Amino acid sequence: MADEDEGEDGTESAEGRLGRRPRRPRRLRIVGCVLAGVLVLGAGSAAWAFWRLNGNIESVDIDSALGDNRPAKPRPTGSPSASAAPLATGALNILVLGSDSRSGKENAELGGGGEDSGARSDTAMVVHIDEGRTGATVVSIPRDTLVTRPSCPLESGGSTSVAYNVMFNSAYAVGGPVCAVKTVESLTDVRMDHYMEIDFSGFAKLVDALGGVTVTTDEDIDDEDSHLTLAAGTHHLDGEQALALARTRHGIGDGSDLGRIALQQHLVKALLDQIASTDLLTDPARLYRAADAITAGLTTDTGLDSLTELMNFAQSLRDLSSARTRTVMMPVAPAPYDRNRVVADEPEAGELWESLR
Repeated sequence: MADEDEGEDGTESAEGRLGRRPRRPRRLRIVGCVLAGVLVLGAGSAAWAFWRLNGNIESVDIDSALGDNRPAKPRPTGSPSASAAPLATGALNILVLGSDSRSGKENAELGGGGEDSGARSDTAMVVHIDEGRTGATVVSIPRDTLVTRPSCPLESGGSTSVAYNVMFNSAYAVGGPVCAVKTVESLTDVRMDHYMEIDFSGFAKLVDALGGVTVTTDEDIDDEDSHLTLAAGTHHLDGEQALALARTRHGIGDGSDLGRIALQQHLVKALLDQIASTDLLTDPARLYRAADAITAGLTTDTGLDSLTELMNFAQSLRDLSSARTRTVMMPVAPAPYDRNRVVADEPEAGELWESLR
């Protein structure tokens, strides 16, 4: 049977065509309303996500706290041009700390201790990003290094006293990020342009958001303290396992902090490889989870305390890869008065820091 809008020969009659004309505008109106609704909802979701991520970030005004009594900033090289990229390309030195804070339920569970039992900087790395931001050097500072801890300003007022031959990680314990930065600058005579600190929970969630991380170990690991057991070989770790690997010390090598540093440096390169192989921009849900994980467990200086600043910084590192990242440890030697501690091995340590200025 022919459609009532068609003629006997099956072609559409003029009357039928006239009868259908109102349907197209109506369909367009419906589609337009749907699209408008999607755009409004999308914009609202994006605004909510930006507000949430931006609000996650905690910051410390290190520049104001330390004032001008610091190593000089290096002079920028090259000359600006109208055709230069808008993203910054200058060299940077960043102090990156891994905090073992048990503050909050998740950190307490991952750390295996009670909440609010204090915090130390058991992982400390000075990340030097080369001019052009296509290469980097990551220098680990052993927590057991004996240093002269300078007088540090306290948030509550006053300042700490100078302390001699104390463990490096005591700086964070007594004076927080400000004292950690001042101690590193005193030890290295290198100006720290930025500060980043990530806690247990933030690190584990970041690894999970990236889909895990693949590492290869040269020997078996069995550490009762970090609760990690791995046979020698290649393993794909989830966030909790990766955190345990970063904390492992007694189950590998001589059980010292130096063995743990080797694992942490290996893990840094594996994470760079994982980030490079994960196209976050094509997976908005994963991108959001990664950004939420990073910002929720992150403390920065005020120069990186907004989502916009962090995004610009990350974008400036788009050409950085694990192949262009060198990982080293500050040269150390056993302390002559305490064989369980180390001291900077000179002149090698000084030469290393000189190369990063």
